[in-house]
Amino acid sequence: MKHLAHPLAVGVLLSLSVHVQAACLDTRPSVFAGAVDSTVPNKDVGGVCMNDLIVDAAAEGANWGNHGAFVSAVSRLTQGWLKAEAIDSTERSRIVRAAARSDVGATLLVKIAAINDFHGQLFSPGNFAGKPVGGIDALAAYVNAIRAKSPNSVAVSAGDLIGATPLVSALFHDEPTIEGMNILGLDFNAVGNHEFDEGRDELLRMQNGGCHPTDPNSCQGDAVGTPVPFEGARFKFLAANVTEKADGKTLFPAYAIKNFQGNKVAFVGMTLEATPSIVTPSGIATLAFHDEADTVNALIPELKAQGVESIVVLVHEGGRDTTGSVIDDCSNASGAILDIVQRLDDEVDLVVSGHTHQAYLCSLPNSAGRNIPVTSTHAQGRAVTEIDLVIDTRTRDVAGVVVDNVLVDRSNAAVAPVAALTALANNYEALAAPLANKPLGRITAAITRGSNAAGESALGDVIADAQLEATAAPELGGAAIAVMNPGGIRGDFTYPTSAAGEGDGVVTYGEAFSVQPFGNSLVTKTFTGQQIYDLLEQQWGALQPFARILQVSDGFSYQHSFDTTPANFAAQKGGQYVCDGSVKLNGVAIDKLASYRVTMNSFLASGGDNFTVFNQGTEQLGGALDLDAMQQYFAAHDPLAPGAQDRIARLATCPAP
Repeated sequence: MKHLAHPLAVGVLLSLSVHVQAACLDTRPSVFAGAVDSTVPNKDVGGVCMNDLIVDAAAEGANWGNHGAFVSAVSRLTQGWLKAEAIDSTERSRIVRAAARSDVGATLLVKIAAINDFHGQLFSPGNFAGKPVGGIDALAAYVNAIRAKSPNSVAVSAGDLIGATPLVSALFHDEPTIEGMNILGLDFNAVGNHEFDEGRDELLRMQNGGCHPTDPNSCQGDAVGTPVPFEGARFKFLAANVTEKADGKTLFPAYAIKNFQGNKVAFVGMTLEATPSIVTPSGIATLAFHDEADTVNALIPELKAQGVESIVVLVHEGGRDTTGSVIDDCSNASGAILDIVQRLDDEVDLVVSGHTHQAYLCSLPNSAGRNIPVTSTHAQGRAVTEIDLVIDTRTRDVAGVVVDNVLVDRSNAAVAPVAALTALANNYEALAAPLANKPLGRITAAITRGSNAAGESALGDVIADAQLEATAAPELGGAAIAVMNPGGIRGDFTYPTSAAGEGDGVVTYGEAFSVQPFGNSLVTKTFTGQQIYDLLEQQWGALQPFARILQVSDGFSYQHSFDTTPANFAAQKGGQYVCDGSVKLNGVAIDKLASYRVTMNSFLASGGDNFTVFNQGTEQLGGALDLDAMQQYFAAHDPLAPGAQDRIARLATCPAP
């Protein structure tokens, strides 16, 4: 049923002839106000049926900020019809009384399109749920389709919009992603941990604009058709729980308020409290990160004082649905988000979460025991959460929430990708192509980050070996051991084959960058054997949110009795699990009093991932970039085979000393 955006727009019809047409009688023989029948015959006014000029039940809650506004609009509309002699005064009275008896305007529908963990994925990340998915152009089309369903809409992100991105975005310091989200029409992005990958000042540049101070790859607008200099985000970054240590002020606004026809909705945005343990500490040294639930709860009085009754939390922390079978399930939820929601004030109506790269639609209890919806869309633009936020226009509070995770299906011909974003992505890809397509070497088979029961992966072996080889020479560090954090391995080396089953195994720079996108430098330090034991125990330390099994180089080996199954982690964290005497270098047990040179990346070197023992190392020497080490390793070991995954062993129990 068609309707006008504003009833007063029908004034242009008053001079037109009025007559009853069969078409109006056939659809709805009398005039309806919502679901209420006025009994007045439906008539044609200048080629439009009266029912089409009144918001009907199908559009209820879309156009009216309250019931009174709807009744007033119908009154003005029918007054025009009366003057044009389309109806008489009795008929006008019946229509207005029907409007007064209706529920139109009693609720307002706000459409929310929500994403999380986009990670600069301008192009499709491949197939998901059996469909080709994602790409910022298709994502924007799905967001637009959601927003088109109501004149009251908003697009939000729960963090990690940038950081750990493919070369097509990272080479240009993620300016392509920000520019793309400007075109998409994003409104708010809660900061995630990866927003801080390049530190505080670079994140501020993402919001405020300007060219990177040293990298000429920045500000490529003339080549790709975007503003020069880089304009920054037109949308708002939100950071309720990130404050400056110097003055206690938030780095970005804690929240934003959208006023939908007199109904205010607050969006509170924040990252996980543990962000300092998973980003390079030096980049955030001046910032403090606070508890998520406590931060939200402290803001409630401030929001209420501004007349806000509807509150949405965008938090870059999440959970897992252990069934993992469908994108809209939540039959067995676990993870940090449960504790956060359980402590939230009852005024919070909806939580949009992220960080764990999971797709779920949950209903979790808050501090009052009331279940509230908690959503997550997986990652990299594979899906978008469509949310119907229904507001009671009398109380201004949320009356109901309906959620659905919608696959961003590129094969769906009914949803055409946004051409401006296709062009943006293609233009940046062309700029990056010479570097991205540079071949580094070959592999004999796929080398993946999937780990065995001990926590060791074939790709982790290869990366650790590359870093050891790059720092083993005395003048380069004299390393005997290298370790790699699993969170820094962001992809796999796949081995694509043709229909005939053939594959060349060539790995390009772009593919290697997808595996190691952070640009960390290598650092070599001296540690005692005891410190190495202590370091290994920190893999499941009390501060770790989950086990982080360090990948280790050839010649280094050890045994542990830790159950790496995620569901069993909480009961074990903080214990002692490294088997005494099992830590060996080239087959010889390390001496706890002796010294050893160990290489790690710069993220770990400053205590990243809660590995505080790395800060105790001495005689520090900096080295090459991690990706440069990988390039050199490919050149020296062509073709490269997967690691054997035989350096770390898990035992049911450690043998007696």
